[in-house]
Amino acid sequence: MPNNSSIAPLSAEILLEQFISSRKYSTHLIEGLSPEDCQSQSMEDASPAKWHLAHVTWFYEVMVLQQFEMNFHFWNPAFTVLFNSYYNGIGEKHPRNQRGSLTRPSLIEVLEWRSNIEQRVISLIKDNPSPNLNWLIQLGIHHEQQHQELLLTDIQHLFSQSSLFPKYSIEKVNASSHIAPMRWVEGISGLVKVGYSGEQFHFDNEGPRHTSYLQPHYMSNQLINNTQWISFIEDGGYQNSKWWLDAGWAWIISSQIQAPMYWNQIENNHYHSFSLKGNHPIDLQGPVSNISYFEADAFTRWASENLEGFSKARLPTEFEWESFAENQSIESTDLFGKVWQWTSSNYSPYPGYQPWAGVAGEYNGKFMINQMVLRGSSDLTSKGHSRLSYRNFFPTHVRWQKSGLRMAKDI
Repeated sequence: MPNNSSIAPLSAEILLEQFISSRKYSTHLIEGLSPEDCQSQSMEDASPAKWHLAHVTWFYEVMVLQQFEMNFHFWNPAFTVLFNSYYNGIGEKHPRNQRGSLTRPSLIEVLEWRSNIEQRVISLIKDNPSPNLNWLIQLGIHHEQQHQELLLTDIQHLFSQSSLFPKYSIEKVNASSHIAPMRWVEGISGLVKVGYSGEQFHFDNEGPRHTSYLQPHYMSNQLINNTQWISFIEDGGYQNSKWWLDAGWAWIISSQIQAPMYWNQIENNHYHSFSLKGNHPIDLQGPVSNISYFEADAFTRWASENLEGFSKARLPTEFEWESFAENQSIESTDLFGKVWQWTSSNYSPYPGYQPWAGVAGEYNGKFMINQMVLRGSSDLTSKGHSRLSYRNFFPTHVRWQKSGLRMAKDI
């Protein structure tokens, strides 16, 4: 495990606590859902809640127990295909767009399987500790946290398909906080160090730490809000090809995009938005959310010519974002816990990047093409899953995740 050795092992007590906590939180997320809610798949990009619960259990069975457990046996060997996501090195996969067709195993059986695997992993942590096991359990915890956020965004998309506007409410869905006055903050320029530095868990795509050169620039202390986005809409932003990349213009025409995902007009141009809390009037001071990279990029072009105080504004690079976050106090920046923030950076490997050893090497590296980087976190991101160096990534048209933007501009 030479290229994973920079991650320090946790004590058995802390590892056990984090593992149990993450497993309990996943099942907590479905407490208000019916078996039918957990079964349904609303689009190919989304997965049923039952599949998320099963896939993260598959991870522990295939990646951990199969390697470390004496007298290992599968709960059900067929599950290795049904709940594999994208690990070609492990074997066959059930088609992604048909995950909603898996009526068997039932939700009850998936939960029984989860309980069985949890107890076996707990026994391993207690009785057979090793650095390799410790690292894989840490990876499993953070992997499950990723799927916790996906489970929530997938449920939101599923519920948005119903004219009943069903509500799903958990403690993590927060109201908007106080917004400080907008100001431009001068960013760090010249040579800066970026990428993860330390020995705590981090994904392979966050390193190696390296030097990047930043031109003189400013960063906005605020996220773009819904009032500003409404101005873009009402000025015909979605109808004017001037603001759009060619691929973005083709996308909004073919998909008939006219507003952020989940926005709807009730009457008299009063915008509402569907969230996990149901359908409510838009919080005008809250950050715009559920926009694609195409929309974020088009908005910056429009804002640079039409929004007061935003002349020559643009999207920041991921390294401008990281440097800004590292050198700012938490005060008034909304860096974390609101929305993921699009950057202008392509998702590509850092200088000297090497994927993890073994099957886990498929985790991030093979996706480093045709995607853009987002930074920060959203209000649906699991506790303890945010870092300055965290690199989220999605294709340019994706917007069912809670994604927004902040602006930068050159000096």
